Amino acid sequence: MPKTRSATDKLFLLLKGLGMGAANKVPGVSGGVVAFVAGFYEEFIYSLQKINAKALKLLVYRKFTTFYQYINGQFLFFLILGMLVSYFSVSKILDYLIERYELYVWGTFFGMIAASVFSIAKDFKEWNYKSILGVIFGIIFGVAISLMDPAQQNDNLAFVFFCGIISVSGMTLPGLSGSFILILMGNYVLLLVDSVNALYDTLYELLGANFSFIHNAERLRLLTVLAAFTAGSAVGLVSLSHLLSYLIKHFKNITYSIITGFIAGSLGVVWPWKEKIMDTNELGIISLDSTGKQIIKNYERYWPEWNQQTIWVIAFMGLGIFIILALEWYGAKTRQERA
Repeated sequence: MPKTRSATDKLFLLLKGLGMGAANKVPGVSGGVVAFVAGFYEEFIYSLQKINAKALKLLVYRKFTTFYQYINGQFLFFLILGMLVSYFSVSKILDYLIERYELYVWGTFFGMIAASVFSIAKDFKEWNYKSILGVIFGIIFGVAISLMDPAQQNDNLAFVFFCGIISVSGMTLPGLSGSFILILMGNYVLLLVDSVNALYDTLYELLGANFSFIHNAERLRLLTVLAAFTAGSAVGLVSLSHLLSYLIKHFKNITYSIITGFIAGSLGVVWPWKEKIMDTNELGIISLDSTGKQIIKNYERYWPEWNQQTIWVIAFMGLGIFIILALEWYGAKTRQERA
């Protein structure tokens, strides 16, 4: 039975959830990297893996306390709470920063991911031809994803449900960015911007006892889309955790080597110096999303000139490296205290 956590542990779990939620929102960044480097990735996967037939049986028989303990409920509750809070707060701040200080934000994330690769690789003890091939495969897969062109937006509920299953990979598989996958599937704006804004507006209206949204067909469509996406995410989170739990248990070295490759391959996605390639229609006019923002089709990466701005970006890369080293130190300290 999982031990009761102190108030400090609960606070740090909440902060970890905030970090994972914020990372999942940014294209090219994986919340799973936060879990991996901070030292709670395996506990996260194994806790989700406990949501199974036995857990369902406990719920059916109303053994709620036993169910809560069985799934490591305290851990999951505060972690997921942090993610939800992040979804409507920290991620909004990140959107603001990316819009106004894009180059520096990407520099920070690049430093974080580069440091994560080093952090994981230095602790990997059993290097052999299988693990090396695993790293190479992960890098190739990660780079290939970063070079793909996005599809067109599709609000079919079955496809949206599938998007939910795929997008949650960023939480369970470090290096594979769920939000970037949504861009490739064409539904990033629909699912992480339009639908979330619709929910935010609806909640705000409900707090003021305003129910006019029930007559707003577009609002109801977006809320239905968000419900399908959320359901798919829940299914994906549980199913992927079962698969990864099995792989970690039986093929830990090769699994971790592929994860290391994924993270290294994702560096191309967050490379700070890139020129936006805008989506245009048949007349050559730049396409706009529902909020009036220009839709980005892809990026063309380039090598920067040496100037003051480049120096500042490198400094923010250093900040990203420092953040990961601090997370690693905290993760190591936490593991020692529990040993």
